[in-house]
Amino acid sequence: MRTWALLLPLLMATAQAQVCSVDKTVFEVKENTNSSEPLLDIYVPEGQQVTLGPSSTHFAFRIQGTQLFLNVTPDYEENSMLQAQLECKSGDTTVTQLRVFVSVLDVNDNAPQFPYVARVWKVPEDTKVNTTIIPETELEAQDLDKDDILFYTLQEVTLGASDFFSLMGTNRPALRLDQPLDFEKCRNMTFQLLVRDTQEENVEPSHTATATLVLEVQPADLRPPWFLPCTYSDAYVCIQAQYQGTVPTGHKLPGALVLQPGPIYAVDGDWAISQPIVYSFMKGHEDGTFSIDASTGNLTMSKSVPSPKTFLLVVKGEQADHGRYSVTQVTVEARDANGSLPRFPESLYRGTVARGSGVGVAVKDAAAPSQPLRIRAQDPEFPDLNSAITYQITNNSNFRMDGEAVLTNALLVHTGVFYAEVEAKNTVTSGTATTVVEIQVSEQEPAPTGTSGAGGGSTTNKPSGDQRFSAVEMAALGGVLGALLLLALIALMVLVHKLYGHRLKCCSGKALEPQPQGFDNQAFVSEEANWAPAPSPSPRPGRPPTPEPVTPGPTSPSPATLHHVPKSPAVARDGEDPAAVRSILTKERRPEGGYKAVWFGEDIGAEADVVVLNEPASEADGAGDSGSEGSGDAGSDAGPGRGTEDPPGADSIYF
Repeated sequence: MRTWALLLPLLMATAQAQVCSVDKTVFEVKENTNSSEPLLDIYVPEGQQVTLGPSSTHFAFRIQGTQLFLNVTPDYEENSMLQAQLECKSGDTTVTQLRVFVSVLDVNDNAPQFPYVARVWKVPEDTKVNTTIIPETELEAQDLDKDDILFYTLQEVTLGASDFFSLMGTNRPALRLDQPLDFEKCRNMTFQLLVRDTQEENVEPSHTATATLVLEVQPADLRPPWFLPCTYSDAYVCIQAQYQGTVPTGHKLPGALVLQPGPIYAVDGDWAISQPIVYSFMKGHEDGTFSIDASTGNLTMSKSVPSPKTFLLVVKGEQADHGRYSVTQVTVEARDANGSLPRFPESLYRGTVARGSGVGVAVKDAAAPSQPLRIRAQDPEFPDLNSAITYQITNNSNFRMDGEAVLTNALLVHTGVFYAEVEAKNTVTSGTATTVVEIQVSEQEPAPTGTSGAGGGSTTNKPSGDQRFSAVEMAALGGVLGALLLLALIALMVLVHKLYGHRLKCCSGKALEPQPQGFDNQAFVSEEANWAPAPSPSPRPGRPPTPEPVTPGPTSPSPATLHHVPKSPAVARDGEDPAAVRSILTKERRPEGGYKAVWFGEDIGAEADVVVLNEPASEADGAGDSGSEGSGDAGSDAGPGRGTEDPPGADSIYF
């Protein structure tokens, strides 16, 4: 036995020396590892050769000499186990075979992926709370890394959407409804579903993926019809209107009743479904006085009411699919119509029409010239009888009524203002009312000139009697007015210099005498001034009253005020002849010079002209006075017939 124990290792070593051998047959390699080092060394006996057998993983290994190399970068997702079959041959005879296994270890090198980029789910509005809207199998992502655990997060894109939906769990992406849906408040909600293959964000390696979820809320039949107008208390309840109306006794109205606050009208409370509404009576219609249109809800009279009475009608509004309905009450009061009078909302209407208009031309509204003038009366007690009101003009044959419109009834050849009385008569109650129409007949306005386009156009010719200034003419007129304004300013500056130049100069060695403050004429406040105020002009017929002149303040003198200031106060001083002091106010136009005077006409009318009677040209300040006179003449040309050549008339005041 001891001899065999000594011989066994020797025999094994001798046998090993006869065949190929390796130190290790099983290896572990992480995927994505790329190594240039040999995987193992192969012992090959002398006279033998080693090759890869047919059962080896294709292209995964190579043998160089007596060394085995990995020929690829291992990828766990492609092949988790690699096998090398080593065959040792002596000539054509296979002496031995060895198998080497390489286990590829998984590494987190793949990001999770959703099988969709965006998905849309339709969710009924009446879905119960805690219902799973989308199952986990439809939302979960896939990860090729077998050991990865995926973590999901639901991120809202639509503000407030996370109040309605949530995930069942961090690792369970099923979507659950958390509170009732409301189609009117939120019809579409968008989420971003994020998945990560690590629990923490800052772990390396870590991979994420996202997908978009769109939830469309589908309306459900949750609300009954609502009679309008109504007041909303919440999204499901609306406090409905009740209707009132009035009809005259003894008359059967031909059309639909006018009700307050409006006609009978209901809509489906579920706006998105909007089922048609069918109307019918539920109560109060037994005597057959009224009927209701099933599709419109219009209430009409089937017969007249002989005596005053109040009807309480209950109207039902039901969805066409018979899903839901609601009711409202209509109160109709039958009253005695005798003595009911129509009323015009305005006591005076204003219209305009062009001169030369023929018969049948509509009078335009003066406030809106592009619209025809409409005159409409109403019966405050019986609105249903407004359609029974007729109109006529009673005192002017140039115009006539066509319904509520005013038309010309003759050729209008003169301009001016015409007045017409319009009478409104209720043919049912025989009540009447009148109003006045003021119609301005003015010159014909030119029609806008048409422009021809690519396909040709028409041009409207202007009437020969209605011309307009061209741009060149307006520019020339503006230039003339600007030149006149410049001359007037120069004349004003010369006048101011003549009147007040001595005040602006400082005499050497001599103090200035105190001057009166402001620009008030001292002769106007002197008790010795010999003048009497002129009587106030009485307004003439057809002319507006002349506004009273306003005395300018001391800090802002006007040119007219400067004209009235004498070079010295008209008050007698000691040592002077009182006769030499003359009032600048007079009722006589005195030809003598040397002073300025204010001359009042005998008959002061509504219009006034201003003439400055200046000192003779021989005086030192004659140039300034001439300039002011020229300015006065230029200003007097503003009205027709005004000029320096005209004598003072009874309708003018001359200063």
